[in-house]
Amino acid sequence: MLTVGSLSRAELAARLSGDGIVLRTGPFANRIRSDVPPLIDSFALMYADYPVDPDGGFVDFYLDLRRSGGLRRWYRPQVHFAYDGATPFQPLPLGQAYPMLEWTMNWCVSHRAHGYLIIHAAVLEKHGRAVILPAPPGSGKSTLTAALLGHGWRLLSDEMTLVHLDDGTLVPLPRPVSLKNTSIDIIRAFRPDAVLSRPVEETTKGTIAHLKAPAESIARAAEPARPACIVFPRWEAGAAMLLDPLPKARAFMQVADNCFNYQVLGARGFAALAGLIDASDAYTFRYSSLPDAMALFERLALGTA
Repeated sequence: MLTVGSLSRAELAARLSGDGIVLRTGPFANRIRSDVPPLIDSFALMYADYPVDPDGGFVDFYLDLRRSGGLRRWYRPQVHFAYDGATPFQPLPLGQAYPMLEWTMNWCVSHRAHGYLIIHAAVLEKHGRAVILPAPPGSGKSTLTAALLGHGWRLLSDEMTLVHLDDGTLVPLPRPVSLKNTSIDIIRAFRPDAVLSRPVEETTKGTIAHLKAPAESIARAAEPARPACIVFPRWEAGAAMLLDPLPKARAFMQVADNCFNYQVLGARGFAALAGLIDASDAYTFRYSSLPDAMALFERLALGTA
């Protein structure tokens, strides 16, 4: 199987700047083209373990990230994103090309993959039990996810939980974990083994770095998981850890608020979300200590919390 890491830097750059490379991420094939060196360097690091599909097959998303032409090429250079020939976003500074790739890959799934109920949530699995972590920005979701990956959890996704509409299973979409601002140094200290991309400053979300997804999670991207828990995390400095049961009716409404396409799917979305809530225990979770959180999530994985 051809992977990104099996290509030399020169081969990868030639493919990306030419006809593109078809990257397999979970159920999706992404044809990616780019001539931006910082993007290519981070892509080579973060996606080394991912399979490359052969040319000529079906492609879900066509993504093209290129340097802007004209005077912009020399004065405050920018990168722009084209999707199927359209340009849905404003260009960004050239140094933000790699975060832009990650954001546009998320955008493609959240706006086009309506074969699934899509929840804005991380999802991880251990001992056959999957835990879904829906949360708004600043809640500590990605920091918690990155920490759990160093304690034997399998990454299904950091950003989007894909719920199969027919059987309610959770479909893996393992990709790099997005860390912001102080979370970057927190994870560097908590997980010295973690592989991080070069931090990019002054984005709309502050400083961004990405954590490389575990190779085992990528290798198991075709294995769905069964939901066991839905946990709404909130990091609060100095707070005592607290796990509180959440009534299923409230959990339904809060998860619905975190869905990208619940209303688009209509009755099928309602049925999929109802099935997910029925199959899962739901909690709110407040924490300030990552070691304490690791111990509690181990109990959730064993069903003893």
